[in-house]
Amino acid sequence: MKMRSFDSLNERERRVAIIGGACIALLLVFGVILPLDRSVARTHARIVAKQADLAWMRGVTPELIAAGPGTPTPTTQRSMLVVVDNAAREAGLGTALTSSEPSGAGGLQVRLEKAPFDVVVAWLARLSEQDGIRVDSATMDSAGPSGIVNAGVVLHTR
Repeated sequence: MKMRSFDSLNERERRVAIIGGACIALLLVFGVILPLDRSVARTHARIVAKQADLAWMRGVTPELIAAGPGTPTPTTQRSMLVVVDNAAREAGLGTALTSSEPSGAGGLQVRLEKAPFDVVVAWLARLSEQDGIRVDSATMDSAGPSGIVNAGVVLHTR
């Protein structure tokens, strides 16, 4: 098949070529370039937020180290489940606390859904300082809006 130049096409063929080219250009812009640009912008915003969180964590680290482990109140008189549940309700995490299951000797596995990150961290600090409950492991994932997380935490008495 021999290629013909644009000038050698008849009027109908030119219109088809122009409209087809415009459709391909629009498809490229709206189907590839704009979604890619939005994805890059969202990723950049997430990185900026995580860098701000890291800077904050680095800033409070000396305070936490200086504060030391404190003198926790042992939870021997009350069940750890009751202590954790009461502390969660006092911190405003009562509705976010979705499950609590025993995890080994003296352990408790807790699941929080759609909880404010700052409140979760303050709650865990309170458990450590006031109740002598330490965090063995924790996983947190973003749960929608900035600062809202789903968390799985394994707690143990000291």
